[in-house]
Amino acid sequence: MRTIVLAGGCFWGMQDLFRKQKGVIKTRVGYTGGALPDPTYKEVKTGTTNHAEAIEITYEENETSLNDLFHFFFKMHNPTTINQQGNDIGSQYRSAIFYSCEEELVEAKKVIKEVDESGFWEKPIVTKLEPLKKFTEAEDFHQDYLEKNPNGYTCHFIRS
Repeated sequence: MRTIVLAGGCFWGMQDLFRKQKGVIKTRVGYTGGALPDPTYKEVKTGTTNHAEAIEITYEENETSLNDLFHFFFKMHNPTTINQQGNDIGSQYRSAIFYSCEEELVEAKKVIKEVDESGFWEKPIVTKLEPLKKFTEAEDFHQDYLEKNPNGYTCHFIRS
């Protein structure tokens, strides 16, 4: 099993879509990319901490690949907007891949190039590639939010 941390707007919708993907064993929502050691939602939502709302995905390599997960990531959020997904605006909603090893960085660059060259998006991808320093799990209220609140807000959907 391996993990990858991705940010692409509000973490509720990302978690809801990724948990349904083949090979995904577990997902957790949380915060990463900022300087506070243990950020809270109240702090992150201000946009002043430089943390991103993110999702940690645990997956089985024999059932899916990093390549597959990255390609899905670029279909379920808009990677061409800086610090925005739908109505959510601020650095906490940025599109980012938080890599923990060289293999993840290389694969992320490769997939970004493929998606950009495919013309799937009319504008260039602005997804940031950031080293993963620390992932802080979000409060229980946010975990599996759309399962607990099926009519809750999401700006994520799969583009074809």
